[in-house]
Amino acid sequence: MDTTLERMGVYSLTINVALVVLKLGLAALSGSLALAASATDSAVDIFGSLAVLVGLVISKRKTKAFPFGLYKVENVVSIVIAALILVAGYEIAKQAIVGPVVPVTTEWWMLIGIALTVIFPLVWSRYELRVGKAANSPSLIAEARQYQTDVLSSLIVFASVAASGLGFAVDRVGALLIVPFIVKSGWDLVADGMKVLLDASLDAETLGQVRSIIESFPGVTEVRSVLGRNSGRYRFLQADIVVRTGDLEEAHRISEQLDQAIRDGVSNVERVVIHYEPQVKTSLIYGVPLSDPTGTVSEHLGKAAYFGLVELKVDDRTLLRQEIVVNPYQAEEKQKGLQVARMLVDQGVDVLLVKEVLEGKGPSYVLADGGVETRITGANMLSEIVRELAAESGPSPTPS
Repeated sequence: MDTTLERMGVYSLTINVALVVLKLGLAALSGSLALAASATDSAVDIFGSLAVLVGLVISKRKTKAFPFGLYKVENVVSIVIAALILVAGYEIAKQAIVGPVVPVTTEWWMLIGIALTVIFPLVWSRYELRVGKAANSPSLIAEARQYQTDVLSSLIVFASVAASGLGFAVDRVGALLIVPFIVKSGWDLVADGMKVLLDASLDAETLGQVRSIIESFPGVTEVRSVLGRNSGRYRFLQADIVVRTGDLEEAHRISEQLDQAIRDGVSNVERVVIHYEPQVKTSLIYGVPLSDPTGTVSEHLGKAAYFGLVELKVDDRTLLRQEIVVNPYQAEEKQKGLQVARMLVDQGVDVLLVKEVLEGKGPSYVLADGGVETRITGANMLSEIVRELAAESGPSPTPS
């Protein structure tokens, strides 16, 4: 992608040079102030294109003095371009108000030449804007907007030159009409560039997308905050989360999976920093697959008709809650075990007691990702399991 962006910078520079040559030639032949002003605007764009090209190359560099990269160079470049645009607008207004009056000569082939200064920037700006947005490159987006301004100014030039050919002296008016578009374009670029240089937050849509990705992970119980900022076309993200495990290796594994999921779901992410801490549990929820509502322990996880959920306090093993829920996936033909495992994670189960060995099977991975510990039990009735759990001394081992 970076090579593509640099190539786009070269193409943009070439187009600007061609526009300046064409406009200056037509301005000299026609004597149009509006056309000369537009040529001046495009001449300024040449320096802007050079700045963009340099910015795209420099922004990727990392040095000892700048270990986090020079990504913001692109935003500096976009502000430089904005300043050049505003200067061009001032020069156009100045020439239109106090410049000497020069008669305008209009020929049909001149109008064709001016029409080309409309068509080329219009086609290129749309393509460059699409590439810039896909790459989240502020400098390319800035240039594409500048080309759109150039299209508008060229349309005004075309109209004023054509009107002059019909005997209407509107050349100066046409030049003045170009100024508001240039000022608006320049101001927008300054505002966008300053937001990044001052580390303003990423847009709410992107932050919401990142939060949704994190919340979808079964091992995450709480998302406390999601922060982000732009630096050039790259995004830097930070999240504070609570995970369902106290095992450091497991928590680190969850954070690595989140990092990759965020990079897969959000474009141009340079760095993801995830601060995680274990969930403080004052009680534990135990799940048991049952064959019937009377509490008979089932031999199979996915085929169990019911599930017993038992919640006990961690410190003194006091029974807080006991209920039996129906297995909604019992009649499923495929992957019933996986769906049941996901349901138990959603129910907040910390420990699952089963008769069958789940290690190496699909449900075991879902349960492990959700921070659910799996134990083998020899008990045949839920009431027997409840008595055993209540009789355990001290806190239960931390789920992992």
